[in-house]
Amino acid sequence: MKKRQLGQSDLYVSEMGLGCMSLGTEEKKASSILAEALDSGINYFDTADLYDFGVNEEIIGKVLKPHRKNLILATKAGNRWNEEKTSWSWDPSKTYIKQAVKDSLRRLQTDYIDLYQLHGGTLDDPIDETIEAFEELKQEGLIREYGISSIRPNVIHEYARRSGIITNMMQYSLLDRRPEEWFTLLKQHHISVIARGPLAKGLLSEKMLAKASQKVREDGYLDYSYDQLKELLTSIKEAFSERSMNEIAFQYVLSSPVVAAVIPGASSPEQLRENAAAVKSKPLSEEEVALLRSLAKLNVYEAHRI
Repeated sequence: MKKRQLGQSDLYVSEMGLGCMSLGTEEKKASSILAEALDSGINYFDTADLYDFGVNEEIIGKVLKPHRKNLILATKAGNRWNEEKTSWSWDPSKTYIKQAVKDSLRRLQTDYIDLYQLHGGTLDDPIDETIEAFEELKQEGLIREYGISSIRPNVIHEYARRSGIITNMMQYSLLDRRPEEWFTLLKQHHISVIARGPLAKGLLSEKMLAKASQKVREDGYLDYSYDQLKELLTSIKEAFSERSMNEIAFQYVLSSPVVAAVIPGASSPEQLRENAAAVKSKPLSEEEVALLRSLAKLNVYEAHRI
């Protein structure tokens, strides 16, 4: 699988990483998915300390330890579970981040984290303090690089201007083109996009509307009503009859140079294999990208603007 550079760093990730949130807590099942990822040429694995109270990190650390030197491990911090583990609170303080990284290192069974990410963020945060924490972790060798996971334009703007982030994780797909407004800014600051949700909850997979939840059937998806979704997906399928929907979905997102990787989740080795094949397929031509852009809405973020 092809690799792309994260920002201007020394980190090169496979065009498809594995979003590990959906791995679950059954180690045998998770191991089979992780093994398939390795066999498919994936070197980039993304988790968070929030997932399954840290069990997600523990499974990843155990299963991937023999392959550690060849992998890019990414995790996140900022969401803090309460003692009862019934809810979490937001804590971007330097004290918490510097403790959280030690806990993640222990669970991941590694001496360093390749990409450490702030799992959210608001303008009310002590941003300079948060940045200082990440910079100190770099100097201490506990992390190689850092980034943010945010769709808030005002937060993205502040970190692009004030920090050394190399990535911004954003929900991005053909049905959610809101990040495109910010690609110029991110490119100017040498910040790569990590695209989560590239299949738009399965709506852009081969199953299309069969994957629509009751809520989507009633309320639609973002700017699309259910009828508009049906019309758009039908039009795409007819215009790209020789390609699978997975191919179209992944290749559209990867057509933007600022995007370093897509990170779909996988609930089975078969699903991962299908996604990997789609990512390895022929890139879209400029004409195909232009056609898709003419069909799909260019929606924008309405909230948390500068």
